[in-house]
Amino acid sequence: MKTTRAFLGWAALFVLGVTIFVPGVRGDEGMWLFTDPPRKLLKAKYGFEPTAEWLVHLQRACMRFNNGGSGSFVSPDGLVMTNHHVAAGAIQKLSTAKNDMLVSGYYAKTRDKELKCHDLELNVLMSIEDVTERVNGAVKPGSTPEEASKARRAVMNTIEKESFDKTGLRSDVVTLYNGGLYHLYRYKKYTDVRLVFAPEQAIAYFGGDADNFEYPRYDLDVTFFRVYEDGKPAKTKDYLKWSPAGPAEGELVFVAGNPGHTCRLNTPDHLKFLRDLVFPYQLDEIRRREVMLNIFSERLEENARRARGDLLRYCNGRKARLGILAGLQDPAVMERKIREWAEFGTAVHQYLMAQEAAQRTPKRPSDAPKSPRLDPECLNAGAEVIQALEEWKKIYRRHHLLEEGGAFNSMLYAKAITLVRLAVEKEKPNAQRLREYRDSNLASLKQELFSEAPIYKDLETAKLTDSLGMFLEQVGADSKLAKGVLRGKSPAARAAELVGGTRLDDVAFRRELAAGGKEAIAASDDPMIVFARWLDPDARAVRKEYETKVEEPMNQAYAKLARARFAVLGKEAYPDATFTLRLAYGTVKGYRWPMPGGSFDQLGKEIPPWTTMGGAFDYAAAHGDKPPFRLPKIWVDRKDHLDLKTPMNFVSTIDIIGGNSGSPLVNREGQIVGLVFDGNAQSLVWDFIFDDVAGRAVSVHSDALLEALRNVYQAEELVEEIEKARK
Repeated sequence: MKTTRAFLGWAALFVLGVTIFVPGVRGDEGMWLFTDPPRKLLKAKYGFEPTAEWLVHLQRACMRFNNGGSGSFVSPDGLVMTNHHVAAGAIQKLSTAKNDMLVSGYYAKTRDKELKCHDLELNVLMSIEDVTERVNGAVKPGSTPEEASKARRAVMNTIEKESFDKTGLRSDVVTLYNGGLYHLYRYKKYTDVRLVFAPEQAIAYFGGDADNFEYPRYDLDVTFFRVYEDGKPAKTKDYLKWSPAGPAEGELVFVAGNPGHTCRLNTPDHLKFLRDLVFPYQLDEIRRREVMLNIFSERLEENARRARGDLLRYCNGRKARLGILAGLQDPAVMERKIREWAEFGTAVHQYLMAQEAAQRTPKRPSDAPKSPRLDPECLNAGAEVIQALEEWKKIYRRHHLLEEGGAFNSMLYAKAITLVRLAVEKEKPNAQRLREYRDSNLASLKQELFSEAPIYKDLETAKLTDSLGMFLEQVGADSKLAKGVLRGKSPAARAAELVGGTRLDDVAFRRELAAGGKEAIAASDDPMIVFARWLDPDARAVRKEYETKVEEPMNQAYAKLARARFAVLGKEAYPDATFTLRLAYGTVKGYRWPMPGGSFDQLGKEIPPWTTMGGAFDYAAAHGDKPPFRLPKIWVDRKDHLDLKTPMNFVSTIDIIGGNSGSPLVNREGQIVGLVFDGNAQSLVWDFIFDDVAGRAVSVHSDALLEALRNVYQAEELVEEIEKARK
C-alpha cells in the first residue's frame, strides 16, 4: 500500500472517528504493568526510580480477591488487609439470623477464633511471561474467525496447563492492549482464608449510598483476614510495613492493586456503542433488581439480612454506571477522544511515510537503530472494529440473557449450568474446552461450585421471578424461546417450580452429580438441571456466535492497532485494566471543583485532602444521627478515648478504578500510609479518560486504622501484630 493511499485511508478513519488512540499521559495517569513500570516518568517528575527489588517486594506483598477486589499482606504470619466492602460477601456467608456480623462486626482475639471463609480465593502474582508470539503463531494466516477463535483458545489452554503442571501455580494467559500482547501470569493461590477482624458496616460504609463516590468521607472501610497453609498461618516473606507517620500533603504515594476494566484504548465508535446500548441496558437491569430486592427486604428483617449483600452491590453498580454514562454523554469527553486519536493518526501517517522513504534509500549502517516495521493494514482496523460492533449489536441482548445468565438471576441456575457444562467439557481434551473448564482453572471453579455458603430459596425465587419477567419483556411472551423457558407458566410460577423443586442447594447433591459425569446429568430429573440441560445448546450457540463474529474479529482489529501503537510510541502507553496487578502513582492533594459534578454544595469550594475522626462525629450530628449517618454505639461510647484530630480519610491523584478496592497505598519506602476504598464522583469518567483536575482516589488513613483498632475496638492483639511487623 502506497503512503498516499495510507494517508487517505487514515483520513477516512478521522471522519468516522475510529482511528487508534493512545493517550498522552496526563498528570499522574497510568495503571502500569509491573514488568514495564513508568521509571522515566517517575524519575523526571519526582526524582524517584523504583528498583527491581522494590517492585518485586510490592508485587508479592499484594493479592487479588476472586470476588473482585485487592489486598495486601501486613505481617509475616499471613495477615491480610482489604476493604470491608470487598470482604462483605464472605462476612455475610459466615453470618446467621442470630449473628449478623455485617451489623455487629467481628474480632477474633485468638487465632483459634478466626473463622474460615466458605469460598474466598486470594491470588499472589509470582511471575509474568510474554507468550504473545506463541498465541499469535497458533492462528494460521487465512484462518476463518471460527478457526482462529478455536486455535487461540486451544493454545491459551495449553500454555496454562503446561505452566500449571510445571509449577503448581495458578496460570492465566492475560490479554493486554485488547489483543496486542498476551502475558502468562502465575499466581500462588490461597484458599484457606479466615476472618480476623471486621468493623460494623455502619462505620465501614458510613454515609451509605448517599455518600458513595462522594467526598468528604468518614469511613473505616477495612477488614483483616489471615491465610493458612496446611492448617497453620502462612509464612509470608513479602509483607508491607506500616508507616510511622502516614502521608504528608503533596507526598508521592503508590497503589498496587487489580483495577478491573477500563476502555481507554477503545475506538470512539466502540465507546458510542457502550454509551448508547450497553450502559443504558445495564442500568435498566440494575435498577429493576434494586427495586425487587428493596421490596423483598421490606417484608421481614431476615429478608433484609439475606438480601443485603446483593442490594449493596446493585446500589454501588447503579451509582457507578450513572457516573460512567454521564461521562460518555458529555460531548467534551468524546471530542477529546476523537481529537487525540486524530493526533495519533497523524503520527502514524508520518511513521509510514518515513518507513516508505527508508525502503527507497540505501540501507543505513548496520549499527543504526532499526524501527519496528509497521504494516499499513493497520489502517483497516477501525473499519473492522465497526463491523464487529454491528455483529455485536445483533446479538447483544440474546447473548446477555442466555449465555451471561441475565434472564436467570439465581445462584441455583448458575450451579446447574456449571454442572451441565462440566460434565461435557471435562471429557474433551483440555485444548478444546471452554475457557472456564480448562485444567488450570478447574480447582478454582470447583471451589465455588461446592461452596458451603448458604443459599436461601426464598431469595432465589424472588430473583428468578424478576429476571424471568424481564426476559419476557426482552424476547416477547409469544416467542418460541419464551414458551420453552416458561413451559406455560407465569414467571412467578416457573421460578417457584424450578427453585422449589431443585436439590442444588445441597452441596452433597452437587458433588454427587459432578462425580457421576454425563450419565448422572443426563439421568437427573432435578428441575433446575433439566432446565439447564435444555437451555445449554441455545446458550452455547449464541456464545459461539459472539466468539467468532465479535470477540475474535475485535481482538484481531485491536491487535493491529496495538502494533501501530508499539511502532510509533513503543510501550509508553499502559494497557487497559484487566483485573491484573498494576502500579499507579500520585500525590496527596485536595481539589477545587468549579462546575457541576459531584455534590453541588462543593461548587467553587476548596476541598482539603483530609477529614478527621472528630469530623465524623460532627458529620453524624449534622445529619441528625440517623442511618446511614449514625455511628455505631461503640464509637459513641469510646469517643473520649480517641484522638479526634487523627486523619480519617484522604484523597490523592492516583489513577484507580473498580477492582482497586482494598489496594494498599504506600510511600517511597513501600510502607503503608492508607487503604484505597473509593473514588469521588469526578473520577468515574476514568473508565475512559483520566483527568486529575478534580478526580481523586479516596483512602482510609493509616493512622485512623490503628487509632480505631486500639481505642475503639481494643484489638490489642491485632495492633501488636501490625506494630511488631513494622520493626
